[in-house]
Amino acid sequence: MLHVTPLRYEHHREPLGIGESAPRLSWTVTTDLPGWSQAGYEIEFGDGTSTGRVESGESVLVPWPGPALAARERRSARVRVHGADGSASGWSDWSWAEAGLLRPADWSAGAAAPPPALLGPPDGPALLLRREFTIEGPVARARLYVTAHGLYEAELNGVVIGDDVLAPGWTAYDRRLRYRTHDVTALLREGPNAVGATLADGWYRGRFGFNGGRTNSYGDRTALIAQLEITYADGSTAVVGTDGSWRCAPGPVTATGLYDGEAHDARLEPAGWSAPGFDDSAWLPADALGHDPSVLVAPSGPPVRRTETLRPQKVLTGPSGETILDFGQNLAGRLRIRVQGPAGHTVTLRHAEVLEDGALSVRPLRHAAATDRYTLRGDAAPETFEPRFTLHGFRYAELTGWPGPLDEGDVEAVVCHTDFRPTGAFTCSEPLLNRLHDNVVWSLRGNYADLPTDCPQRDERLGWTGDIQVFAPTAAFLYDSAGPLTSWLADLAAEQDTHGTVPPFVPWLPGLFDGNPGTGWVGPTAAWGDAAVVVPWTLYQRTGDLGLLRRQYPSMTAWVDQIASLTGDDHLWDEGFQFGDWLDPAAPPDDPGRSRTDHALVATAYHAHTAGVLAETAALLGHDADAARYTALATAVREAFGREFVTPSGRLACDTQTAYALALAFDLLDGLDQRERAGRRLAELVAADGHRIGTGFVGTPLVCDALCSTGAYDTAYRLLLQRECPSWLYPVTMGATTIWERWDSMLPDGSVNPGEMTSFNHYALGAVADFLHRTVAGLAPAAPGYRRLRVAPRPGGGLTSASASLDTPYGRAAVSWTRTDADLTVTVTVPPGASAEIDLPYAGAVPAEAGPGTHTFTGPYRSPRGELTGG
Repeated sequence: MLHVTPLRYEHHREPLGIGESAPRLSWTVTTDLPGWSQAGYEIEFGDGTSTGRVESGESVLVPWPGPALAARERRSARVRVHGADGSASGWSDWSWAEAGLLRPADWSAGAAAPPPALLGPPDGPALLLRREFTIEGPVARARLYVTAHGLYEAELNGVVIGDDVLAPGWTAYDRRLRYRTHDVTALLREGPNAVGATLADGWYRGRFGFNGGRTNSYGDRTALIAQLEITYADGSTAVVGTDGSWRCAPGPVTATGLYDGEAHDARLEPAGWSAPGFDDSAWLPADALGHDPSVLVAPSGPPVRRTETLRPQKVLTGPSGETILDFGQNLAGRLRIRVQGPAGHTVTLRHAEVLEDGALSVRPLRHAAATDRYTLRGDAAPETFEPRFTLHGFRYAELTGWPGPLDEGDVEAVVCHTDFRPTGAFTCSEPLLNRLHDNVVWSLRGNYADLPTDCPQRDERLGWTGDIQVFAPTAAFLYDSAGPLTSWLADLAAEQDTHGTVPPFVPWLPGLFDGNPGTGWVGPTAAWGDAAVVVPWTLYQRTGDLGLLRRQYPSMTAWVDQIASLTGDDHLWDEGFQFGDWLDPAAPPDDPGRSRTDHALVATAYHAHTAGVLAETAALLGHDADAARYTALATAVREAFGREFVTPSGRLACDTQTAYALALAFDLLDGLDQRERAGRRLAELVAADGHRIGTGFVGTPLVCDALCSTGAYDTAYRLLLQRECPSWLYPVTMGATTIWERWDSMLPDGSVNPGEMTSFNHYALGAVADFLHRTVAGLAPAAPGYRRLRVAPRPGGGLTSASASLDTPYGRAAVSWTRTDADLTVTVTVPPGASAEIDLPYAGAVPAEAGPGTHTFTGPYRSPRGELTGG
C-alpha cells in the first residue's frame, strides 16, 4: 500500500481567498512498505499541465511549480510520488486553491458607515446595514470579499454567511486589516436579492485594555467593507460593493462589548431585514467613507469559530438563592439558551471562572462585567439566543430571571477559539499529569481567539509577547499554529516598525501601560520583545518553514540590533524597565514583578540567546556576513554575562532557580566544570525549596530541562510531580481545569488570591508541557520540521508508561514506552520521509538510527545519569 494525501497549500486549512500567488505545496505519504522513502514526485494541474517527474525527496512546502495565480484565480492540482525502491503511488485526490484579491487595485468597494446619528457611545448598539440588488440570470460563481472597521456578521437573503466568530479578528488595523472570502454562489437566486450585515464596535472602537481601557483606538466610526462579485453563466460579471446606497438602522443588539457582554432585545429585530422586499424606507443612508485598500490582507490561518458545546454538569444554588450552572470546564466562549416566556421579560447571564463562598467570584474580572441580557420576543415557541460580538472566560454561569423551570438542554456553553487543527497528544500513567496536560490544552484553546492572549476573562485579553515566547514550543506541538502565528508575527513586525521597538503586547494600544512613568511607553523589554526572534525560530524548528524566517528576518535583526545598541560596549542590559521573572512565586500579591532574580541577569541572558539564534538564522538564509557578526555579538554578550554574573567555579551572583536555569539552558557557562557546579547548585536550590517551584514566567519553561541537562533527572521529576503549592500539580489538586496565572491563584482554603492579577486561564506556566512531550514521552525534533526525530524518553518519578504522538509535516510520529522494574519497552513510529535517532536509557546502549515504519525496542532499564546532589 502506498497512498499520498491531497495537496496542502501553505498552512491553510481552507485555501479559499488566499493571499499567496505562488503557494507552496505539501503532502504526506502513508505506506506499509518497509523503509520506504520518496525519490521523486509529479504534480498535475487541472488544466492537464504537469511538472513531469521531479527527482526530489522533498514533500513539505515545495515551491509552486506553475504560473503565479492571478487575483480570483482557482487552480486544482494533485500529486503522485515515486519511491527509491521503484514503487509509485496512484494520484492523490484533487485539491484546489483560490486566490483572493491580491492588489489594492482589485478593490472597488468603499466603506459603508452608519451615520453618526445612529452611533451610541463605544460598546453601544450593533447596527444593521443592507442593500438590495437584482440577479439578471444564471450565476456560475459568486464571491463575497468582506471585512470591517469593527466586528461584522454578514447575511445574504436572510442566511448568515459563513460561521466566523468575531470577524475580522484583531490585527494592527492601521497596517493590516484581514478580509475573508466566502463562496456565496448557492445563496443567490435570479431576481431580487438582499445583502446585509450587523456591525459592532469590537476592538476597533469599543473599550479595550486594563486601567479603564481605551475607546476609539482605531477610529470613532465603524464601517463595513464588502465586495460581492458575481460571474454569470454567460461570462459577464457584476459587482455589488459597499457605498452610500446602503441603508442603516438600529437592531436588536442594544449594547455589546468584548468585556461587558451583550444586551439583545428580540422585540427590536426587524423581521426579514436581510431578505429582499423588506421596506427600509425609514432607514438612514450609510455614509460612504474612504479606506486604504493597501492594508487589506488575506488570512494566513483559520478564523475564530464555535468548536464545541458543553452541557452543564451541575445545577447549583447560590447563597442568595440564585441559579448557578457548573459546566465542569473553564473555557472561553458564551452561552446559548433556549427559552420561552412573555414578551419583554429579560433573562440575565453572568459568568465567572470560580466560585467563592458558593457565589460567582467576579473580583478577578476587574472591570469586565461579563454579563449578557436577553429580552424575549414572546414567541409561542422557544426562542434561541447566543451573543454574537462578545466572549467570556468562565466555568460557572449565573442565570437570573429564568421564566419557569430550567430543563436539561435549555443552556449550553459554546466554546470559541481559532479553529486550528489539533496535532499533538500526550498521556502517561500518572492521572494528575494527564489532567495537567489537558489543562494546558484548554488554556491554549481559551487564549487563542484570533491571536495569542494572556487571559480570556478580565479587562485585558492582550497579545502579550512574553507569554507566547515561552509557550510557542507547546503551542506548535498541540495545534497547527503556524498559520495563525504567522499572522500575529506580521503584526509584531508592523508594530515594531511603527513604534521603534517590539511592544510588550501585539497589537499595541498606546497609553495602556506606562513602565517608565510619564513617558507613556515601556521601551524594549527582555523575554517579551525577544518573541520577535524566538517565536519565528520555534516555528521553523517545528515546521521547517524557512520562508517564515525569511519574512521575519528584518524584524529579528532590528530587535537584536536595537538591544546591542542599548547595551553598548559592555554588552550588559542593565538599564530601563524590565518585567524580569514575572510572577516569581515569592513576589507579593500586589507586586508581581518583584522577583528574586536580577532583572539585568535575565535581560543579558536573553540578549545572548537571541543573538545566537539570529546568527543561526542568518546562516540558514545565506547572509554570511550577518551570521559572522551576530556570532561575534553572541560570544561577546556571553562573555559579558560570565564576567558580571558567574564565578570561576560556576556559582551565580544571583542565587535563584531562574538564574541557574537561564545560564544552563542558554549555554552561558564555560566548560563542563562550570556547568556541573551550576547544575549541582540548581538541584540544591530546588531541594532546599522542598522541590517546589521557585520560578516565574521566564524560569519555569527552562528549569526541568536545565536540571536534566546536568543529570538531575530525579530532582526534575520530584519538581514536576510536586503537589504542594507552588507547583504544577497544586492547581490540579484544587480542581483546576486550566492553567492559572499565579501558582496560588486559589489559596488552599478555597479563597481567591488577593492580588489584582488573578486569572484562572493563563497558559504561560503550562509551557512545561513541552518537557512532557520531549523528555517524559521522548518525542522531539532533531531537524527542522521533524524530518529527523529525536526519540529519547527519560522515565522517572515512578511513571510506568508514557506516550506522545504528533502529526508532523511528514505524517504521524509517535513514541510510547512502558516500564517494569527491570525492562523498558519503547515503540516508535517514524513517518515516511523522516528518520529518527534513538537514544534509549538502556544499560550499555548507544544511539541508533531508525527509518520510516514502526519499531519496538526492549532492554534492561538504566536510570539516567545520577544526581549531582542527594536531591
